[in-house]
Amino acid sequence: MISVLKFLFRVLGYGLLALAIIAGISDASISIAQSQVHLVPLGQVWFDLSPETLNLSQAVVQRYVHPALWDPVLQTLLAWPVWAVLGPFGLLFLFLGARRRRQQVLYA
Repeated sequence: MISVLKFLFRVLGYGLLALAIIAGISDASISIAQSQVHLVPLGQVWFDLSPETLNLSQAVVQRYVHPALWDPVLQTLLAWPVWAVLGPFGLLFLFLGARRRRQQVLYA
């Protein structure tokens, strides 16, 4: 059971890292084309893809989790570039899903 969970963590981690790389390349190409730094925030991408789920998640977090979690924490994450949010989460999931090596005991 744990090996299946670790496998799912690895798949999720690789997927998030792939999305972070794609977002980073997209930001870099837009920045080069405009000759100025242009970073697309996660909140804008989420709103462009599905504004209903963004509003729903805000209501759920504020009503059922804690209102203070949405305002300082999640709003800050939504203002960050996509690659800056998805990259660390991808690395975290890869770390959680990593296969642990057994240490070999060397006898003298």
